[in-house]
Amino acid sequence: MRIRLDAVLVGQAAPLAGTSHLSGIHKTPVAAPLWLSAGGLEGDEQADRRVHGGPEKAIHHYPREHYRHWLEHLGSTPLLEAPGAFGENLSTTGLTEELVCVGDVFELGEAVVQVSQGRQPCWKLNARMGHKGAARLMQDMGKTGWYYRVLEPGLIAPGDALVLADRPEPDWPLSRVMGLLFQRDPSLAAKWAAAAELAPLAENWKRTFRRRLDTGTVEDWSKRLEG
Repeated sequence: MRIRLDAVLVGQAAPLAGTSHLSGIHKTPVAAPLWLSAGGLEGDEQADRRVHGGPEKAIHHYPREHYRHWLEHLGSTPLLEAPGAFGENLSTTGLTEELVCVGDVFELGEAVVQVSQGRQPCWKLNARMGHKGAARLMQDMGKTGWYYRVLEPGLIAPGDALVLADRPEPDWPLSRVMGLLFQRDPSLAAKWAAAAELAPLAENWKRTFRRRLDTGTVEDWSKRLEG
């Protein structure tokens, strides 16, 4: 598997339209190579480090082909005319949640990265898109993109290729794990238990599955999705 980067994007925290909050969701493409470290891309910023960024969410990848689904739901808007609408750092065509697996290791420019988790969209996407149900729609569609942890730092640039180097969990495409996380059916307990044992899955996702098993309940998503 070899997928070309259409764009590499970074941004600084800025006021989020219609709110009193700052957000790093505003990303724009770069032309020059950037240093990618365990903390993320040089020149990129997250406003709330409690829930964004960090080693397990160093960079966010969003498939460009998902944009057509958003056009169907939201109609034409300038935000959807170029990569960066969803705060992504990497934009590609040809790689989706069905085709990437948890723990996949990719060579990327000089760096090596590993798929760590999917995205749990939050209410800030509603403000970004000007649609109060955008975060829930992203979750319901399963078109969230995913995050990488950085195994080896290095320079990356637009036009570099993501080259699959290792696939330790071939039975666990990201779409499968996300489907389990975003379902409330308690009959899935055995599958939640299996997901909780995935070594390369980010610890916070494993902890969520374990908590469901311990409590017999699914967490409330309303604050995350609606603010």
